[in-house]
Amino acid sequence: MRHDKIVMVLKNRICVYSFPDNPRKLFEFDTWDNPKGLCDLCPSLEKQLLVFLGHKCESLQLVDLASTMPGTLSAPFTINAHQSDIACVSLNQPGTVVASASQKGTLIHLFDTPSKEKLVELRRGTDPATVYCDKGTVHIFALKDTRLNRRSALARCGQGPIIGQYVDPQWSLASFTVPAESACICVFCRNTSKNVNCVIAICVDGTFHK
Repeated sequence: MRHDKIVMVLKNRICVYSFPDNPRKLFEFDTWDNPKGLCDLCPSLEKQLLVFLGHKCESLQLVDLASTMPGTLSAPFTINAHQSDIACVSLNQPGTVVASASQKGTLIHLFDTPSKEKLVELRRGTDPATVYCDKGTVHIFALKDTRLNRRSALARCGQGPIIGQYVDPQWSLASFTVPAESACICVFCRNTSKNVNCVIAICVDGTFHK
């Protein structure tokens, strides 16, 4: 939901309504089966981007909802995001980047919304994780200057057919641990009194980490 639109996610359909006065259906899009209700709507006043599942389990659709007149909207752009079912998708607040992860859970892909090109591929580990990492590790990646991210030591050996897919992605520049087997939600914040940036993790076991 945003200040002027609300989105309803059905099993294989997305419906967009005007909001809040006299809601009416503006647009409707077909999707792959979407039992998790995966989609994200940019809250920015400058961009009205909506991202949701494509017509294949591993693809995304990206559309600009700037038009409020049904029938005048351009067709969604399809992004082939992963090689397996998508498990998570999110837009940044300005609507310039969309991030996605598959059910395998080892890679995070970031795409530039204006060009639809993949910006970077980030690796959180080698063990599959659909919702959260059971090792209790929170990974932090650099996006503005990706040179800060770690690279696999195997990258020096070249990128042959065996190790290429493993060494290509960038690894986190930093990480910290929370209680294992405890799902958590993480957010960035700033401690203005100390003039430092922080990461906060709130876990389902009731613990708070900063």
